Formats: sequence, C-alpha cells, structure tokens
Amino acid sequence: MTTPFGSLSIAASGMTTMKTWIDAISDNVANANTVKRTSESAFQARNVIAESVPGGAGVRVASIQLSSGDGTLVFDPNSSLADKDGLVRRPNVDLVEQMTSLIVAQRAYSANVTVFERARDSYLRALEIGK
Repeated sequence: MTTPFGSLSIAASGMTTMKTWIDAISDNVANANTVKRTSESAFQARNVIAESVPGGAGVRVASIQLSSGDGTLVFDPNSSLADKDGLVRRPNVDLVEQMTSLIVAQRAYSANVTVFERARDSYLRALEIGK
C-alpha cells in the first residue's frame, strides 16, 4: 500500500538507487588504472544490486558486490611496484562496460527526477484547487 504522496517517494527511491549506482561506477572508473604489487589484491570494482521494495513502494539497493581481487597481471618492468619478473596487478575494470552503465544510470536518474517533478507539480495544483 502506498502513501498519498507515494509517487514522490517511489521516484525519490529511484533517484537514491541510481545515485548509488552512479557513485559506484565513478569509483570504478577512477580506479581502473590502479596498479598493485602482484602479492596484493587488485582494486575490486563495485557492482550495485537493486531490488524492488515490497508492495510496489519503489526500489532500494539490496547489496553492493565486489568483483574478484585477482585482476590481471601486466608486464610493466618500469613500475616501482613490479615484481622480479616485471609484473604488476591491475583491476579488471572494463571501461566500455562502465561507461555504458553510467549512461543507463544517468538516464534512469533523469527519468526519476522528471516523475518526481511532475508528481510534485500535480500535488501543488491540487492544493490550489482548495484556495
């Protein structure tokens, strides 16, 4: 069961969830070139898992899963972090996938903002009727 202003809270939950997803993507992109020693774990990309709120009351972040810390071993003998074989560990962050996800998340956020604004305007007009 939704509240009288349910459309506002549903759109707000969508905006909050999309903001979390955008934040995770930006963190992944910012760390795509992070280099670690081969003895250390690579940067672990964040993947946001969303779920619907029971009763159709919006969405929420169910969890944030981390990718494997294995990453990829890259030959970079000039790196100060390279091991005796000249290898370093880099995260396995796919920038194309991240940028595609960013576009989807930004458009979903924008759609939720539009729904929120339209619902707000409708409620304000309804309040004016009683004047």
